[in-house]
Amino acid sequence: MYVCENCGQESAKWIGKCPACGQWNTYKEIKTAPQPLSKGRGTFGNSGGVSDRGRDVAKVLRLKDISAHDDPRIDMHDNELNRVLGGGLVPGSIVLLGGEPGIGKSTLTLQTMLNLTDKRVLYVSGEESAHQLKMRAERLSPLYLEGDGGGFLILCENSLEAIFDHIKEVEPELLVIDSIQTISTEDVESSAGSIAQVRECASALLRFAKTSGVPVILIGHITKEGTLAGPKILEHIVDTVIQFEGDQHYMYRILRSIKNRFGSTSELGIYEMQQTGLRQVSNPSELLLTDNHDGLSGVAISSAIEGVRPFLVETQALVSSAAYGTPQRSATGFDQRRLNMLLAVLEKRVGFKLMQKDVFLNIAGGLRVTDMAMDLSVIAAVLSSNVDTPIEEGWCMAGEVGLSGEVRPVARIEQRISEAEKLGFQHIIIPKYNLSGLNRNKFKIELVPVRKVEEALRALFG
Repeated sequence: MYVCENCGQESAKWIGKCPACGQWNTYKEIKTAPQPLSKGRGTFGNSGGVSDRGRDVAKVLRLKDISAHDDPRIDMHDNELNRVLGGGLVPGSIVLLGGEPGIGKSTLTLQTMLNLTDKRVLYVSGEESAHQLKMRAERLSPLYLEGDGGGFLILCENSLEAIFDHIKEVEPELLVIDSIQTISTEDVESSAGSIAQVRECASALLRFAKTSGVPVILIGHITKEGTLAGPKILEHIVDTVIQFEGDQHYMYRILRSIKNRFGSTSELGIYEMQQTGLRQVSNPSELLLTDNHDGLSGVAISSAIEGVRPFLVETQALVSSAAYGTPQRSATGFDQRRLNMLLAVLEKRVGFKLMQKDVFLNIAGGLRVTDMAMDLSVIAAVLSSNVDTPIEEGWCMAGEVGLSGEVRPVARIEQRISEAEKLGFQHIIIPKYNLSGLNRNKFKIELVPVRKVEEALRALFG
């Protein structure tokens, strides 16, 4: 049959354009299994266990008779990872960790597993040899190797059937597959990494996790478009999808939850890449702010929130005369279309002529921030660079800017104010609408409420 590489749609003949996702030239030929898969999937346990479980699931249950107790989560000994997972790893869950090549997926997983000294972990590597893993473990956790080290088991294997044979032998309490695109099964006659192989191997690992209660962590590859490689059904199968993001030229890495059946998807974890591995960043605000921007124009501090976590971000802007006929607009770490909209607001509502100016915007630290409350700091940084006047030290801001030039209210304003006060700022500009229901007496920082962009700029530049 022919299967679409993008969405997994099947067809009996080749099609130029996929009718499901609309992509061109994505249908690839695969060979189907000559016989149906064996019932019960005896590769990872007795076949009777699976079929018995199937009969249990088929029973009709009343909603009030179902127990709603939460299983105790597994502490990963990593506060950032526990936060993103929703409090720890759920027994019997299957987690997919994706990220670009060289971003640190294997490093994060190996470092976390080495810290789980109270669990018997089986680390299956289809990409690296045992010698390579030993060298990396010596660099990441030399103290672990000096001890017993009997709880961490390594298997270098690509065959799914062989992996399940070893699982029955060692009975691990946690299973790691690095990576799912390198594992293949004999039931599908295609190469490893193909749509059919990834789908069949992930389904078998899902059945193993749900029947045995052993949590499984899958590491997945990323395509050039930035999406997880393989069929989209891979993300539907797993319980949690975690994205590991960052720029290889910067030291910071962000762990972001895209899907989580056992917790919130608004959580965020931040790491710093060092020679000895990944270090947890408990207070990212202090690392994202530089202390030497006093007297420099084009720098504004914003109190942003990513997920449920507030931190202060430095926004840098440069405005110069256009050297060519068409002015340039460039944004790093910020949505460029929103930058164009904010520049149009400055032009129309405030009266600053930026049509013949080049505008460059950068979010310091290599972060990509999507919080709408960054609008005020972007406008302030652009205007500061345009008039070459620095913003006084001790000022930060948070507010969304509308098309009519009004400053709209933002969510979780108390967390933003507390974060700015904790880092020693004396003034914070906030939307006037956020003052309702806010106890101003519990903050020592001066609150400057504004309704329009002009009022914010007047407070900053006089």
